[in-house]
Amino acid sequence: MKVFLISDNTHTLTGMRLSGVEGVVVHEREEILKELEKVKKDQEMGILLITELLVKRVQGEINEMKLSSKLPIIVEIPDRHGTSRPPDFLTRYIRESIGIKI
Repeated sequence: MKVFLISDNTHTLTGMRLSGVEGVVVHEREEILKELEKVKKDQEMGILLITELLVKRVQGEINEMKLSSKLPIIVEIPDRHGTSRPPDFLTRYIRESIGIKI
């Protein structure tokens, strides 16, 4: 299985390449959608890493991919500037999903 990164900056891509992850840097919505199509067609793709900023630009398409297929697993990652999510994002997500307060 392959891991692939779609990023909005070269620093994130460079860091991931050091760990053996290939990827691309894109900025425009059309470029993002083009790369998502390539990922969908690749049967060996296991994990797609995509920066949070890019996810915001194609949120509907990302949600559709998550709901329509098991693979690739889509992981939204912060870029070098950090995350835009609130500090309690994970605990709030768990509480909303399964009703357990952590």
